[in-house]
This record gives sequence, C-alpha cells and structure tokens, in this order.
Amino acid sequence: MKKVSKEELAKIVERHGKWLRGEEGGERADLRGADISWADLSGVDLRGADLAGADLSWADLTGVTLTGADLSGVDLRGADIYGTYLDEANLTGADLRGAVFDGANLTGARLDGTKR
Repeated sequence: MKKVSKEELAKIVERHGKWLRGEEGGERADLRGADISWADLSGVDLRGADLAGADLSWADLTGVTLTGADLSGVDLRGADIYGTYLDEANLTGADLRGAVFDGANLTGARLDGTKR
C-alpha cells in the first residue's frame, strides 16, 4: 500500500475538481489501494472518485462529498464521517468499525459485507 503525501493528495484533489468541472488538466481521482490514513479531507468534493481498497482510517472526512464514489473494501476505522455525502457510494466490504457517521447521507449506498 503506497502512502500518499499531503502534497500529492492536494494535487490529486485539485485535478479531480477540474475533472468535475470539465476543465482542461482534470483527471478523476484514482486512490485505489492508497494509504491516506489520518488525512484531512474535510469539505473536499470527491464525487465519483475511485478509492477502492484505500486506507482512510482515522481520516477527517467531515462534510466530504463522496456521492457515487467507489469505496469498496476501504478501511474507514475511526474516521470522522460527520455530515459526509455517501449517497449512491459503493461501500461493499468496507471496514466501518469506530467510524462516526453522525449526519452522513447514505441514501442508496451499498453496504453489503461491511464490518460495523
């Protein structure tokens, strides 16, 4: 699992924002299998991002938009998911133990096989 630096993560988020807006230089965030544990992603828009198998344990995901994102097999142990948009997200097989979901939107999210 590759540890993603704070600087590298900021660049990925910036390119993803451009991709969402249809701007030149944009690219869908591909963080499959990445170690971004303890990261502060609060308020970031990661709609449609690919985070399958990523380590997001203890990350601050407060208010993050993950609508339609692939979070299958992701490690969210202890993550702060307060007010996060996870509608239509794929959380199949995710580890959600100890994650704080207060105010999170999970409408239509796939939660089969999750550890809670």
